Amino acid sequence: MYEWFGFLFAIIWASGAIATKIGLLSSSPLLFATIRLFLAGGLLFLFTYVIRSYPWPKRDDWKALVILGVLNTTLYVGCSFLALYYVSASLFNLFITVNPFVVAIFSTIFLKRRIKKNEIIGMTVAATGLFIAMAPSFKTIDGTLFGITVLGIGMISMALGSVYFQYEKVALPHLVINTWQVIIGSVFSLPLLFLFEQTYMLVFDAYFIISLLWQVIVVSILGMILWFYLLQWDAVKANHFLFLTPIIGYFLAFFFLNEKITFYHLLGAFLVIGGLLLSKHKGTLTISYIAKRSLD
Repeated sequence: MYEWFGFLFAIIWASGAIATKIGLLSSSPLLFATIRLFLAGGLLFLFTYVIRSYPWPKRDDWKALVILGVLNTTLYVGCSFLALYYVSASLFNLFITVNPFVVAIFSTIFLKRRIKKNEIIGMTVAATGLFIAMAPSFKTIDGTLFGITVLGIGMISMALGSVYFQYEKVALPHLVINTWQVIIGSVFSLPLLFLFEQTYMLVFDAYFIISLLWQVIVVSILGMILWFYLLQWDAVKANHFLFLTPIIGYFLAFFFLNEKITFYHLLGAFLVIGGLLLSKHKGTLTISYIAKRSLD
């Protein structure tokens, strides 16, 4: 039963980028991201303070919550939606899998954590795989470079948020932290929407509604319930299910978005997953926290 739940979580996790791609057929990216964040923040606030009555943050907590909100929500979610306007969902899912290595580098810089030899080897193998997977996209180099750059900014902001979370050690329940970082992040997303989105587009059709509901209810709520269950059962095994997301993402993108699966994609995914396994990175700093809040 545990394995079935883990496989279901991997499918849900990989489906987030697919749902975003579908929603972008009916909305401009930053507008879509802002609507999603406000809806998710409202539902989280309702559950945290109306249904469960969790404690409110203290004065000393707000600085950390603002920083986490900007890094983990405003920049990460905004960059992710914008990047998916230019890059494939398959490539996006592969980038997500490499994030633990980015966190490992930042934890070395800011937390004085030493990178081990096997992690360096794993990073090299995974970086090679990522470059190979990107090769087919270089035919449309202009949009691809911009999309990859924006996606890279999003990955860096998420990694910095994870390291800052470990450094600051905010004495609040994770649900409270998650609630306020989403609410604060949605507020900060408004000026970015007006500054960087030159053309607004929003059509309340089936594509937009289904995509929005899928991301908020299925990915953010059902996916997180499954993730917490997997973590409580076996945290190390739970992290291993995330290695399935690039492969599952490829097939979901092929089925729903008609994205082609090439030899470059499969070889790249194989090398990225192999690099993760070579590094023996067990996610003590990265994946468990990232999964709790990256698709809010």
